[in-house]
Amino acid sequence: MNHESQKTTIANTVQLGSDLSVNRLGYGAMRLTGQPGNFGRYADWTAGKQLLRRAIELGINFIDTAESYGPGYNEELIASALYPYPDDLVIATKGGVLKTAPDNIRTDGSPNSLRRSCEASLKRLKVDRIGLYQLHRPDPNVPFVESIGMLAELQREGKIRHIGLSNVTIAQIEAARQIVDISSVQNRLNLAERNGEDILDYCTQHNIAFIPYSPLGAHPLKRGAPLANAEGILTEIAARQDVKPSQIALSWMLHRAPNIILIPGTTTISHLEENIAAASITLTADDIKLLNEAQVF
Repeated sequence: MNHESQKTTIANTVQLGSDLSVNRLGYGAMRLTGQPGNFGRYADWTAGKQLLRRAIELGINFIDTAESYGPGYNEELIASALYPYPDDLVIATKGGVLKTAPDNIRTDGSPNSLRRSCEASLKRLKVDRIGLYQLHRPDPNVPFVESIGMLAELQREGKIRHIGLSNVTIAQIEAARQIVDISSVQNRLNLAERNGEDILDYCTQHNIAFIPYSPLGAHPLKRGAPLANAEGILTEIAARQDVKPSQIALSWMLHRAPNIILIPGTTTISHLEENIAAASITLTADDIKLLNEAQVF
């Protein structure tokens, strides 16, 4: 079968709301923190700054972070490396999760906490307005509409440009959209973990950007990314294209839906460059069918 004749095309950018356009391959900065548990200051601050600057040189204009990464240190590192920021750079951060130790994490989506978190992020990032501010996860002890109401208020005050959600259900997205425009949803999704595809499909239908975290199957309290070392069909397609299995896994996600923004994280420039190169890989319809049906781990 002629694979060349059945290659698919993918868009290079995704819209955030009506006024921002970002490249579909972004960078997830979470790994640039202390370990384990993404807790504490990143051990090699200078190398972290070099990696972030290289990401910008390679065309990345979307960086994802959160107050809980560090906590706070990750945002400080981004500002240390990149401020004053390029005009087209969108920094997405998150609030609503408090971390006091690698394994001591609690949700706080109360309005007062979200205001404090947002205003602290503004100071650490050295900006007057955050490009995309996301509720890190719903707080079961706080009415969801109260959390969203505070984000809407912060947006009216000019402290947030666009509002996003993370770790949410379709019902929660719909409830939030009754209060304020939602520009993005960030949920866990990758080639091997696809229980959330219904949420992706909902976002695609409603022109909401979808940001799948852990696109290579990584876990915050464990080392490594399972899809980077997966075998079987990933290895076969990668060998045919002379790339790595991890790059095929990322490419599959870009082919999966036009509203996906990928944010693979890494601590090395070589892996950063590999991840970015995945945006240039073209998969055939046959490749996509095989990957859709595969059990990769």
